[in-house]
Amino acid sequence: MRLTAEALSHRPRRGSLEELTTALVEATESERLAFGQVFRERFGAVKRGEWWRVPPGACAAYGVTALATMPSAAQAAAVLGRRDVRDWWRHIPVPPTLRVVRARELPWLGDLAARLAGKLTPPDAYNGGWRLLSALLVESGTTPPVSEAVVRSWVFDALQHDRLRSSPHLDDLLPAVFEIDGLGGELTVRRDLFGETVAALVAEGRLERKVVLAATLDRLVRGDRPGFLRPFAALHELLAPTPDEMAGHALDYAQLLPGAPSAIAGLAQRSLRTVDEAERLDLETLLEVSRPTLVRGEKTLVKAQLTWLDKVARRSPGRAGEILPVVAAALGHPALDVRERALVVIERHRGDLDLSWLPATGGVTGRALAVPDGLARPDRPAVPDGLTWPDAPAVMPAPVGGAGELAEEVAALLRDPNAVRWERVLAGLAALRTGDDLAPLRHLAEREQEALSSAHGDARRAALGVAIRSVLEPSRGHLLETGRTWLDTLSALRDHATEGTLRPDLGGAPTRLLTLRIAEIAVQSSRAPLLMATPTHVNGSLDGSVLVERLRRAEREGWEPLPLDLEQALLRVPRGTSPSIADGLTSQSGRRLATWLAGGGLPDPVSTRVEQAPAKRNPRRFGKHVETGRLVADLDPVRPGVLTVEEQLLSLSRSSVVDEYSWAPAPAVLAATLPHHREVCAAWALPGLAAMADHDRRGFGAVLPLLADNDGPFGPAMALAVAYQLAARHEQDRAAAVDAFLTLTARRTSSADTGGAFGAAVGSALGDLAARGMVKLNRAVLALADARRAGASAAVWDVVVAALPTLLPVALRGLPDLLEVGSLAAVAVDAHDEIPGLAELAGRRGSTRLLQEARRLHSVLAAPGADGTTPELVAGADSSTPEPVAGAGGTTAKEELA
Repeated sequence: MRLTAEALSHRPRRGSLEELTTALVEATESERLAFGQVFRERFGAVKRGEWWRVPPGACAAYGVTALATMPSAAQAAAVLGRRDVRDWWRHIPVPPTLRVVRARELPWLGDLAARLAGKLTPPDAYNGGWRLLSALLVESGTTPPVSEAVVRSWVFDALQHDRLRSSPHLDDLLPAVFEIDGLGGELTVRRDLFGETVAALVAEGRLERKVVLAATLDRLVRGDRPGFLRPFAALHELLAPTPDEMAGHALDYAQLLPGAPSAIAGLAQRSLRTVDEAERLDLETLLEVSRPTLVRGEKTLVKAQLTWLDKVARRSPGRAGEILPVVAAALGHPALDVRERALVVIERHRGDLDLSWLPATGGVTGRALAVPDGLARPDRPAVPDGLTWPDAPAVMPAPVGGAGELAEEVAALLRDPNAVRWERVLAGLAALRTGDDLAPLRHLAEREQEALSSAHGDARRAALGVAIRSVLEPSRGHLLETGRTWLDTLSALRDHATEGTLRPDLGGAPTRLLTLRIAEIAVQSSRAPLLMATPTHVNGSLDGSVLVERLRRAEREGWEPLPLDLEQALLRVPRGTSPSIADGLTSQSGRRLATWLAGGGLPDPVSTRVEQAPAKRNPRRFGKHVETGRLVADLDPVRPGVLTVEEQLLSLSRSSVVDEYSWAPAPAVLAATLPHHREVCAAWALPGLAAMADHDRRGFGAVLPLLADNDGPFGPAMALAVAYQLAARHEQDRAAAVDAFLTLTARRTSSADTGGAFGAAVGSALGDLAARGMVKLNRAVLALADARRAGASAAVWDVVVAALPTLLPVALRGLPDLLEVGSLAAVAVDAHDEIPGLAELAGRRGSTRLLQEARRLHSVLAAPGADGTTPELVAGADSSTPEPVAGAGGTTAKEELA
């Protein structure tokens, strides 16, 4: 093969790389350098960002040629080190590369390797190019620089291809794996391979055991994400430190126990116990780490610590006075069974000690535990537990002032869209006047041309783009420039503008009304200078008197409101607004408002709970996957539509099978579309809310607090919405559910708002969902516990009472915790309800935690409370409690500590 431009074909044939390599090796250095000019021309013809179009064979030819023809390390690094070129290092085979660099006997090969290593970034670790860089480093005898990108690339490649043991860079780069934060994520490329390989190298003497163990513990002490620490914890277990080695690192373990992630803290706890059993642990160290450990949330860890302290107190009875104050820290734990266990330890070792130092919330009376935090109350308050009424929704910000501020608001909207910004942008567009300086808006439209088009499938943004262009260039026809996504919608609204017939299509989502309003602004030949639907409050509500003043202005100036905009305005006026405010209005729109108010506004549809069957999935495509059904809600209107969009808003019929890819409306826009019909919004939102619980999705949790702030009845859809989000997978979504729960709790005394029994409705929905396996009960219990601690004990108790009859026969995971939360809430509201099935469960023989918590709650409900006495929250205080039988499962706190 001759060294010509044809040798660098964009579509190389089979064997051409070998021929090219041979030609480069056999050429003289001057011929190679001359061919470098041809290469630079061909290389430069490929524009930045288009290397993904170059086939792998051509990439390999370019790489080998660059190493064979560049005159210096700097120029070779400039070619090979470009960001877009690094992606195809993996296509450059190592043997031809080594042939050409050996033929050239390059004195600057080490410099090149160092330069290329310095250009690496952490994402390059996954491009597969480490083998090329490693070959250049080894060939030149260059020590690799210890950077995050280099170490990440090396360890990812070594584990992916099982080359860690044989790697020539092991001694140079392995220590950094323990030192650089976040590298633990790369160690899971092949599960357990890192730990097994390193432990084997330690056992063979290839690596020094003392150094590896110290590095492992240092990594654990410095911390990282729990998943990134697991490989190091697994390595620690494989190293199996001896008691003497553990004793030498006792202070490291002591640092881990109080605050490390649960699995790492358990490792530290086991290690310290081993040191203690070898009589190598100071009591002072144990007591120092025990106090913060006893208030951790992981009950298994806390119970193990109590058992350990009990054993130490038996071994050193003379030091019980030092140990018991530390044990008393567990009396503040949120879990009642943990408090009970702490009391058992204190009982056993109290002797003649003065226990006046015990906290008042955990006084010892036999094995009874006083009610914590002063929660006992003889009467159920109207607004539970001192919760205050929520403030009224905030008023809307001031209107947009001019094209400059409008451009800023549009830019902010594109980055962070919400209902308030959409309404301000639309109002600002309508308010622009002929002669206004539109230069800021024009610059914005040019800069954000792609974002304001249909390129990304965002119909709302595309409509906004058309609306802005219609303002900037009113003489041009913009319908032909929108693309197919919006052509039909805009054409339909254009026909309405010319023929007077409105045919809006919401396409199965209330939020599309906003999109149609934007399109309506875009296609009107004569724009209304003022929008009717701009809300007065951030939740979308529109004060009736403000709407009347807008209509009066339209009558004075002789123009009619936009039809869809007027319909949205009517939907936003609070129900119950007096029709008399419309007196004096003479226009068609004014008379329409008066008629709307006289009829009571939008009537509530019939909301019906329906069950969907699990989706059918192809096991060959998806593998084993547990699917569940869903409970959702259908809507049926109670009258023919008065508004053109009314029947579409109030008609909803879900399919009989779950559609896991069902579209969820934008939360803020949905809530602002119907601010006085939370049940309707909840019915439309249910697929998105359910997906947070049964498919672990996120990002839709903002809708529930918005609905809680809105008005309207509390029906089956809202009950399911709250229940689903209480059981959401992600903590931030459950926190939003707790916020909504507290808001609804504070409003529960108003029968017009929530019906006064939302807690029972949520409990019934939660019980049905959990019993059918549609949500995980233990997640919901975490949220309910937070709501109780925030002061909503009465509402939480209503949830528990309604859920337990369905859940007690099922005995799901999380049921003991729900019973515990119920015990605390029952004491707070002095409850004495009869719960079907609770007495039977409490009377069963056995000592599992489920039975203990059932007995505790049964005892609380049976205890007298009207005379001011405090029910005792410790299971087993009654001597008539049945003794456990063999095989019942579980042990009592006293037996476990024995």
